[in-house]
Amino acid sequence: MSVLTGSDILVTGGTGSFGKAFIRYALDNLDPNRVIIFSRDELKQWEVRQLFGDDPRLRWFLGDIRDRDRLHRAMHNVDYVVHAAALKQVDTAEYNPWEFVRTNVIGSQNVIEASIDAGVKKVVALSTDKASSPINLYGATKLTADKLFITGNHYAAAYPTRFSVVRYGNVMGSRGSIIPKFRALHAEGKSLPITDLRCTRFLITLPEAVQFVIDSFEQMQGGELYVPRIPSMKVTDLAQAIAPGAALHDIGLRPGEKLHEEMISPEEGRRALRVGDRYALQPDLATWGYVAPEHGESVVDGFHYRSDNNDEWYSIDQIRKILESDV
Repeated sequence: MSVLTGSDILVTGGTGSFGKAFIRYALDNLDPNRVIIFSRDELKQWEVRQLFGDDPRLRWFLGDIRDRDRLHRAMHNVDYVVHAAALKQVDTAEYNPWEFVRTNVIGSQNVIEASIDAGVKKVVALSTDKASSPINLYGATKLTADKLFITGNHYAAAYPTRFSVVRYGNVMGSRGSIIPKFRALHAEGKSLPITDLRCTRFLITLPEAVQFVIDSFEQMQGGELYVPRIPSMKVTDLAQAIAPGAALHDIGLRPGEKLHEEMISPEEGRRALRVGDRYALQPDLATWGYVAPEHGESVVDGFHYRSDNNDEWYSIDQIRKILESDV
């Protein structure tokens, strides 16, 4: 039985790819009292309501995380919060930096303060690989948000609320995935554009991402930044799994894009422990009584976690089987 079983759960950004997968898992496996979907787009909320047949356990709150008062109202009697709301498009962030700061940074602080005020027990915030050694505005805002959530445990030291962060990379099957584009181009007999033929990425599916978040609620004390230990893949292998025999052409890295995905930088690696299926970055300073997990294993000096130095890799056949499972 999960700590979430029978509870009241709020999901910010709940109409996104992760939110929909999390809602389905919660309804099917957690027997929740309520799942509150907090998002700002009424059309997306209507579309997601159709997916779940107006399940009476679901509550629909229109609101923006920039609006602290609305968050306060939505969090009344909430036990657990999954913070998935964010602006995410890298190129859009470069043209609209202040809007990303308002949502990803100020909005995150609003979630923290509303959670403490409402007496929420635990909050898990979703991060991104782009927050590790950020080279673009989006990554910088998410790194800031990560630090805000870890520091939120200082603010909440005399309160019951605790905060942790999960960080993973691109999710296979999520909105904006390259997979539908590759399939469409292959059907037309066209060459597939690869940003750089040397690119590698971590591979995680939506069900795996949801389970990782669920397990993080179980394990967290507050203050951890969790990173899943998952296989890497070559982007060219992904293309061949989607479109066997297709021609590929190199179009070069886009602004703000990395050749390899990084989830733990060398500097962060000094605080990393290997704990079962994950790495846990320990907080630098913990005034709320944090104790490192007894079963955590130290990593080697100079450790960093990047998709090209991983010790696990997916083959083309393994990627194809994942694609065929319709994740």
